[in-house]
Amino acid sequence: MQTMNKVNFSDIFLGKLDAVARWASGKSMWPLSCGLSCCAIEMMHAAASRIDLDRYGCLFRASPKQADLMIIAGTVTKKMLPQLLTLYEQMLFPKYAIAMGNCAICGGLYADSETIVSNVSDYIHIDAMVQGCPPAPEKLAQSILDLQDRVIHSRQTS
Repeated sequence: MQTMNKVNFSDIFLGKLDAVARWASGKSMWPLSCGLSCCAIEMMHAAASRIDLDRYGCLFRASPKQADLMIIAGTVTKKMLPQLLTLYEQMLFPKYAIAMGNCAICGGLYADSETIVSNVSDYIHIDAMVQGCPPAPEKLAQSILDLQDRVIHSRQTS
């Protein structure tokens, strides 16, 4: 006598619900803007009318409790680093970070200075880097879209 495998509909339902949650989370990233120097002008340009990050679901938030993406735009000084870490820790899970500009990625022009953090990824997990001095606003928009695709297609939810 042949036994039939039972289909567990709750697993199917929860699997589909998980995919919908990942899609919604990926398509509605709310960045916390940390404009620390001249790269902040380019970040504002990306949010302005020509590129308009709002149409990609990026609504800039002023509160770390409402944001899930931190855009670190510009030079991070050692004096500013504790405040930046506090803001990152206050963000709710899942949280992502983008380092924007050569100063945030590798210290840029000020890499030899002892007051500048030469690599912000030593302190915060960086999911995407936008290179350039100044970085192009189009590159920021593209890195946000790439990050959204990675979130949507990720397999883990923890």
